[in-house]
Amino acid sequence: MARDENLDDSRPEYRLIRDLRALTVELDLFGAQFAKSEGLHSTDLRALIILLEAERDGGVATPAVLGRTLGGLNSATVTAILDRLERAGMVVRTPDRDDRRRILVGVTEHARAVGRGFFGPLIVPAVEVLKDYDQAELRLIERFLDDMTRIVTDVRQR
Repeated sequence: MARDENLDDSRPEYRLIRDLRALTVELDLFGAQFAKSEGLHSTDLRALIILLEAERDGGVATPAVLGRTLGGLNSATVTAILDRLERAGMVVRTPDRDDRRRILVGVTEHARAVGRGFFGPLIVPAVEVLKDYDQAELRLIERFLDDMTRIVTDVRQR
């Protein structure tokens, strides 16, 4: 395969992209390993993370929103994911009081504990490393990560 001349690894921009790629692979492997240890599919873990984030942000989680957020999964696939998570005691589905045709998906305390088990081992050492950065550097890192997330989301949704 020919090397793309525009991807010069000696440039700091491309080294950062390479580092992001390595981080992404490690996070994906970590997630897959954790999911397996919990008896979950990787997609189930991603769904659980989305549901935990929705709860944290005060948002409403529905099967339709979950399907869109997971990359446009069809309703049958989302139902299968929610069935597995429900059997595992991690989610509850309830009819929306305002629109009984709509189902709301909530997480259980067990799901929150699983989420802490997943993120906990990463959060403590990450916070320790981040203490070495001043506020301006932290804002720059946050801006960079927001920009990268937006780019990936935009490209994925094309």
